[in-house]
Amino acid sequence: KNKVNGLVNEKSPYLLQHAHNPVAWYPWSDEAFEKAQKEDKPIFLSVGYSTCHWCHVMARESFENEQIAALLNRWFVSIKVDREERPDIDQLYMTAVRLLTGGGGWPMSVFLCPDGRPFYGGTYFPPRATGGRPGFAEIITAIHRAWGKKHGELKTTAGAVMQALEEASGKENEKLEEELSSKAYAQLVKDFDAKYGGFGKAPKFPSPGNLNFLLNYWYHAGEKQALDMVFTTLMSMGAGGMFDHLGGGFHRYSVDSRWFLPHFEKMIYDQSLLVCVYLDAYLVGKDEAFSQTARQTLDYMLRDMRHPEGGVYSAEDADSIDPHGSGEKSEGAYYVWTEEEIVKAIGTKAANVFCYCYGVEFEGNVANDTLDEFRGKNILSLVHNEERAAEKLNLDLQESTAILADSRKLLYKKRLERVRPHLDDKIITAWNGLVLRAFTKAAAIFSDTSLLQAAEDCADFIWNNLYDQASKRLWRRYREGSVGVDGQLDDYVFLIAGLLELYFVTQDVKWLDWALTLSETQNKLFWDDMQFGFFGVAPDSDVLIRLKGDHDGAEPAANSVAVSNLLKLSAITGDVRWRDKATRTVEYFSNTLNSYPSMLLQMLCSYEQLHGTHSQVIIAGDRDAEDTREMMATVFSSFQPDLIVLLADGAENQQRLSEFQPFIAELKPTDGRATAYVCRDFTCNEPITDPERLHSVLASR
Repeated sequence: KNKVNGLVNEKSPYLLQHAHNPVAWYPWSDEAFEKAQKEDKPIFLSVGYSTCHWCHVMARESFENEQIAALLNRWFVSIKVDREERPDIDQLYMTAVRLLTGGGGWPMSVFLCPDGRPFYGGTYFPPRATGGRPGFAEIITAIHRAWGKKHGELKTTAGAVMQALEEASGKENEKLEEELSSKAYAQLVKDFDAKYGGFGKAPKFPSPGNLNFLLNYWYHAGEKQALDMVFTTLMSMGAGGMFDHLGGGFHRYSVDSRWFLPHFEKMIYDQSLLVCVYLDAYLVGKDEAFSQTARQTLDYMLRDMRHPEGGVYSAEDADSIDPHGSGEKSEGAYYVWTEEEIVKAIGTKAANVFCYCYGVEFEGNVANDTLDEFRGKNILSLVHNEERAAEKLNLDLQESTAILADSRKLLYKKRLERVRPHLDDKIITAWNGLVLRAFTKAAAIFSDTSLLQAAEDCADFIWNNLYDQASKRLWRRYREGSVGVDGQLDDYVFLIAGLLELYFVTQDVKWLDWALTLSETQNKLFWDDMQFGFFGVAPDSDVLIRLKGDHDGAEPAANSVAVSNLLKLSAITGDVRWRDKATRTVEYFSNTLNSYPSMLLQMLCSYEQLHGTHSQVIIAGDRDAEDTREMMATVFSSFQPDLIVLLADGAENQQRLSEFQPFIAELKPTDGRATAYVCRDFTCNEPITDPERLHSVLASR
């Protein structure tokens, strides 16, 4: 551990995990590229993140291996990148690896010419050839030889890859086809797993974007099956082992198709996006199970992932120190239990109920344990509910419910004695934008002032730490008092989306003004004047090609969220320039939308917003009056995708809004009572003073 390399002064927890490797790592820097060019050596680029299980495995096997490190140090210049800090670098080289191999993932291993052009790549490589995968030592030896003998051929490959990337980033606009949403819906129906919910076969990802699209599709097209697909998926995920039943929050994805066996890392973007989907499903179906899963996930975020000043950390690791023996780190060790431990912690009677409900078995409940990681261990997954337990074990329902609630509390407390997984404590602006939206939405639906405070603290944290008020630009990453990396498109658009949500709920004009300022900066930095749409990074970035992300991954594509934000800003301000940019962005992606609409589901939701009816509710009333608050609560208690909510408060907010749209100055309460004006496509219904009447008008569409 005494040796250090070029990563030792970095802030990224991922890079710091590698600062003591025998590999002579450099961060992404001019220095590394200059060295490669001066010595005419290829570059080995390794990209990952600090909570990634297979990244740890490759580090242990290869980057801590003195022999492999010696080969890398002799023949290559090695660069390490944290994909969460630099999604621009990750996106460029991941696109290249997919072109070269047809697949991708992390850790990503790419070999580059000294000028940064890629010629060979892959993901995880074992140290020696095994199971049909070439070994890392053999690969680097072969590439070193090829660099010596077939220099020209490798450079030709690199040139071809770059040309393909250039072509992919410059598309011709096509005319958008009709019925794109129905086409995407049909694709989701085809991929849907009717038994367990979710899409495709194992491994299964939570895919909040798919669910969000289906809720929108149900709302606009009245397709009941779309709603059933959402409910089935959310029920299965919330009951499965992918959900942490003791501490709240979701693990990254499920290795099997029934949401039982997870990869145990917890990412903050998953929590935020899933909370929003569970809240929407709760508004539609009024099922308490959905609100409970959302609340437990929010509790986890607030309790375990918050910086004291309000920003929210990035992730927790999949691996942790095994409390059952070796003291080594292993996957999921913090979360799994032996039956014996449960009996010891809560007593035999309670354990009978708990083990029956959560599928705990004496010899362990992980049947398909291919790597033999979970022998004798149990992953908690809700197999039977309180009613079934009461019937089966001859208890009354109140008793079984109380036993389960107490057992969860006791086991959670017991679990706190274990060593927690590693926390990646960097704070990413984009992801805090998603958090901000989740906290705000939940605060409005649950009328919860402490959640609203958490949302405002989160926004204040970004304003105070990650925003440069002079240049009006964002930083991407904060950690231990210092900021780094210029904000990228997703930092701007996710934060603007969060600020708009916060504005609708608080009607505090400073959040709207900040969203408008950031949107102006975003247009200046990222807009493509030639072909339209937004680049993922600013022109002063050090990547070879500025790409525009063309698919929703674990997070929605930034351009899709940009379209939604621009349409909302256009509706609030009456400024058609915003709407024009939104239209042109959708047109830029017409190629992808026509061929594979299910790749850009969030964009399709925004497209519906562009062409569908456009609703806003303006409430005239004193912001502190009980009847105004009741009207606002009514608006937030119904599922209304993309609704604009404005308050004519007879004060600062109304003045600011009427600067944009003069008619707002005229709106007043009726006979001293808070009054709602529901406007669709720029025509308003008659004024409404009764919350129940408002509820039924919003429900009709």
